[in-house]
Amino acid sequence: MAAPAAQSAPPANCETSLSDQFSQNDIDAVYRAIAARRDVRHFVPGAIDEALFARLIAAAHQAPSVGMMQPWRFIRIRSDAVREAIVRLVDEERLATAEALGERGTAFMRLKVEGIRECGELLVAALMDRREEYVFGRRTLPEMDLASVACALQNMWLASRAEGLGMGWVSLFDPDKLAALLSIPAGGKPVAVVCIGHVAQFYPMPMLEMEGWETRRKLDDMLFVDGWDNSHPPLLKAASDTP
Repeated sequence: MAAPAAQSAPPANCETSLSDQFSQNDIDAVYRAIAARRDVRHFVPGAIDEALFARLIAAAHQAPSVGMMQPWRFIRIRSDAVREAIVRLVDEERLATAEALGERGTAFMRLKVEGIRECGELLVAALMDRREEYVFGRRTLPEMDLASVACALQNMWLASRAEGLGMGWVSLFDPDKLAALLSIPAGGKPVAVVCIGHVAQFYPMPMLEMEGWETRRKLDDMLFVDGWDNSHPPLLKAASDTP
């Protein structure tokens, strides 16, 4: 086995200057967008400006990815017939999910789980095909490609919220059936139906929390020290109370 090669020095053009720093207003705006982001299901009619749509897609494409493989692919749905076909696939899985939930199935069926017909823009986010060719960072964790797509979607989510738009990630569908509908090549896989559009208002808290489906767990319960279940000392109140 060859000896490990010496790691290269940082590129010469990556020097940081004071001009690269963010103002306090910029910093506050980032945290505000993170705290105010919601998984939106209720939209009002209205098209999204094409330049704004382009900014959202560009934000998604600036996401980090494992080995810089950039595994995200986005299919923009312009056909009403295709949109309706996606609605049918979601409804089919919604019923199957309700059955799988047993006693909670009735409560689940009362939830609004998508806004596909109402949203101004409908996208399907998918994993690219031929992902097996990318080994960097995935040899032991192949699911890092999916994590990369999630990063792209989070970028789009935060950008949408900053622009005053709602966005919802719908995962209730059979990926094989959706792939067939959209002619996604073998090896590719749809992972999200993305609804983006104008809203009358933003939820003050996650919709599922408002509906009593689930509650946000304490941040202190999520953070350990030097091993699983080794409790971390309580964080500063300002941090742990962030919504």
